[in-house]
Amino acid sequence: MRRIVHVVDDDASFRTAIQRLLEEAGYRVVAYASAQQLLDQRPDEDTGACILLDVRMPGFSGPQLQSRLAELGSTLPIVFLTGYSDIRLTVRAIKAGAENFLMKPVSSDELLRAIERAIARHEAERALKYQLEALQARLATLSPRQRQVFELIVQGKTNKQAARELGSSERTIKAHREAIMTKMNVRSLAQLVIIAERLGVSRPEENGPQACE
Repeated sequence: MRRIVHVVDDDASFRTAIQRLLEEAGYRVVAYASAQQLLDQRPDEDTGACILLDVRMPGFSGPQLQSRLAELGSTLPIVFLTGYSDIRLTVRAIKAGAENFLMKPVSSDELLRAIERAIARHEAERALKYQLEALQARLATLSPRQRQVFELIVQGKTNKQAARELGSSERTIKAHREAIMTKMNVRSLAQLVIIAERLGVSRPEENGPQACE
């Protein structure tokens, strides 16, 4: 599926020129004459994409649209385009998460590089999100007791120590451990520890002895 650039600009001739340039570069382009139009249509975020956004427009301005999209939980990177130099506005937009802030007229090469970087970041973030969701789904398959054993072994506890803390036998802990490795689809403790870090599983120094109760 082709990557998508959502172009938001009230200048029809500019939208047409940008659309032609981006389509020739291999992108799919969706154009909007206003910020409200984009809000009404809410772009699909399941494909690598970015928003090319004008700063000054009737109705919602570019920065106002940026704020509204953030409130709605949008993760699409925004590349701002403006014909007016405003350092304070630029700083605010970048601090609010804008990918880039380009001055019109912008060269084709500079624009395409900015869009490529923005979409690459979006794709990387989506990949990490899906990986995390997959790990969370695996974690959810653990039984309550397996979850307790999981938390202990990623803290470095041996089977004997885990058995003592949980009032169980080493044989039972070993069986739980094997089941955990299978359900989490890992072959080593190191892999399990890495997953625990990514999922934010508690460490003993954070919650103390009650972490596995």
